[in-house]
Amino acid sequence: MSTNARISVGIAVAFAVVVGVLLAVSGREQEEPAAAAGVSERMVRPDSHRLGTAADGKATFVEFLDFECEACRAAFPAVEQLRKDYAGRVTFVVRYFPLPGHFNAERAARAVEAASKQGKFEQMYQKMYATQAEWGEQQVPADDRFRGFAKELGLDMAAWEKAYNDPATLERIKKDAADGQALGVSGTPTFFLNGAKLEPESIEDLKASIDAALE
Repeated sequence: MSTNARISVGIAVAFAVVVGVLLAVSGREQEEPAAAAGVSERMVRPDSHRLGTAADGKATFVEFLDFECEACRAAFPAVEQLRKDYAGRVTFVVRYFPLPGHFNAERAARAVEAASKQGKFEQMYQKMYATQAEWGEQQVPADDRFRGFAKELGLDMAAWEKAYNDPATLERIKKDAADGQALGVSGTPTFFLNGAKLEPESIEDLKASIDAALE
C-alpha cells in the first residue's frame, strides 16, 4: 500500500472513531444551525487562536475542542491534513471547550493558553494530542506533566507559571466555552464553516464543504 493510501485509510479510520465516540458519548440530536444574529461575534473573537489565515476571508473553519477528548484526538490528524491541503486558502480557528467530565481538560487548556503568551500555542496544542494517552482519563492533576511540556518547549517557566495560574487565563477559556454553548455546542469536537455547523462522517465531507465555500 502506498504512503498516500495509508494516510487516506488512517484518516478514514480516525473519522470513524470520531463518529462512533460522539454517538456513544453524547447521543444527542443534531442541533439546528445557530441563528444568524450574533453568530459572527461569538464564532471568532479578535483574540481567538488562528492556526492559519486566508487573506481573502472566503472560508473560516472553527473547531471547539477539548484536549482530553478522545474523539478530538482521533480527528486531530484529519484537521492537520486539512491545514496542509488548504494552507493560505482557509482560516483555521481553535476554540476551547473543556468538558466537565474530563478531570484535566481545563488544566490542559490553561497550559496551552499559557504557552500562547510566549508564541507557542500551536506547539503546545500539538503536544497535548501527542501525549493525551499518558495523562488523559485520569483523576489526578496533570499540572506537573504540563509543566514538563512547557520546559520541553523552552518556555520562560516563571512567565508560564504566572499565566497558568492567572485567573484571567481561566476566564479566557470560559469565554470560549460560553460562546460555544451559545452556538449550540454540547460535545467535542464540533466544527463550523462560515458560521454553519458541520456534521461530517469523513474527511471527504469536510473537504467537500470547504471546496463549496471556496467556489
